[in-house]
Amino acid sequence: MSASRQSGTTDELGPEEPEPGGAELLAALLDGMDAALCAFDADGVVTHWNREAERILGWSAAEAVGRRGFTGWAVRAADAGDVEGRLMAAMDAPGRQVHEFALVTKDGGRVLVRMQSAAVRGGDGKTAGMYCAFSEVHAQIDLERSIALSEALFENASWGVVLVDADLRPAVVNEHAAHAFGIGRTAVLGRPLADLLGQGVEELESALTHVLAEGTPPAPAELWVSVRAGAGQEEQAERRCWRSGFLRLASPLAEEPVPLGVGWLFLDVTEAKQTEQVASQLRFRSQQLHRAARAVAECEDPTEAATVQLDFALAGFADHALVDLLAGEGPVRLVRVAATPAGPPGPCLPVATAGIPVRYPEGHPAPQCVERTGSVRASAGVAASPERIREWSAARQWPEDSVHALCVVLRSRGRTLGVVTFLRGSGRGQFDGGDAAYAESVASRVAASLDLAEVLGVGR
Repeated sequence: MSASRQSGTTDELGPEEPEPGGAELLAALLDGMDAALCAFDADGVVTHWNREAERILGWSAAEAVGRRGFTGWAVRAADAGDVEGRLMAAMDAPGRQVHEFALVTKDGGRVLVRMQSAAVRGGDGKTAGMYCAFSEVHAQIDLERSIALSEALFENASWGVVLVDADLRPAVVNEHAAHAFGIGRTAVLGRPLADLLGQGVEELESALTHVLAEGTPPAPAELWVSVRAGAGQEEQAERRCWRSGFLRLASPLAEEPVPLGVGWLFLDVTEAKQTEQVASQLRFRSQQLHRAARAVAECEDPTEAATVQLDFALAGFADHALVDLLAGEGPVRLVRVAATPAGPPGPCLPVATAGIPVRYPEGHPAPQCVERTGSVRASAGVAASPERIREWSAARQWPEDSVHALCVVLRSRGRTLGVVTFLRGSGRGQFDGGDAAYAESVASRVAASLDLAEVLGVGR
């Protein structure tokens, strides 16, 4: 039995008798649709019934076509009057009518459906019948929720949402993501990710490629990226940490999954990560000071105690440490008494210089530190070339790989003893205020040991 019956009643829904094979084509079209469809003639007799209607209610086209209304087979007796009344009223009403009511399945179950009905007019303008499209209410609600969720994510979400296509180019972005990229929503679309991000773009592309091939990962990933100031321009210096989740998207309409791309959701957690890093750093430095105090307590030589203190301080903090003490009265003259190796990292050891002052040029950070009685920071620059770094460090009597310096005054019992200089190479960032506070704490302990040893008899 076809999804429709060929009869005079069917002819009333169309102006002319279909050509040979036309009824079969119509039945095939109706059966191929995702919506449940049925039609009634002017007398309320079922003339069409497609496969989706059969799937939902269990009644085949052969069992449904030819029945009058739903009474007695697809609706309970208690609901029959209300359902029939609403369907008949839809034949006379203009436009499309929407109803929700319960129908009965072939096995006796009850299904709540949402039905859209509209009258079909003949050539003379009179009602020739009615067509109805219906679906299970929960399926419709699920669809509406999915659409509402999608719209909310792309319009109102407080995190970035980007749909990346199979070529790893943004196809859809929400307002939050566009703001994070620093350009408008339409300007983001279709651009390579390398046009939008500087550092971290390789890790992001690797993650997206993995998701396309293997599926959704089990946990979010934290990606550190630098955002370009504009499409194709140089990236901004500030790096951001984006906690990112990925979802592989596939078409639900194909029998075999067809990749549509990757849904990328991210949240900027830079401040939280930086706070976490600072807290972790403070814990580590506090532990180092505690370990140093225990090790120093075992030292019989105060000078050895000072160098041991510096060895513990250098871990995770700096690459080199230099200790200069004041020599004599008058202009600032500094004599090197301890230092770490100029090459690979090593322990801080006493230096035999026969009391000869270091020839620091005018304006050098170390003498400035003594004169100001406070810490002084200096740097060759984050983007300095290797040649520039070597020239900069050589001019200041520092190891040639030094890029950033922090000079801290050594004071004990109200006297200035000298200065300790901490140096970092190109693999580390510049010294900041937190570093200066830690270095001053270390310097006070070193100064106490050196004062106890009365090295070279210096004082001020």
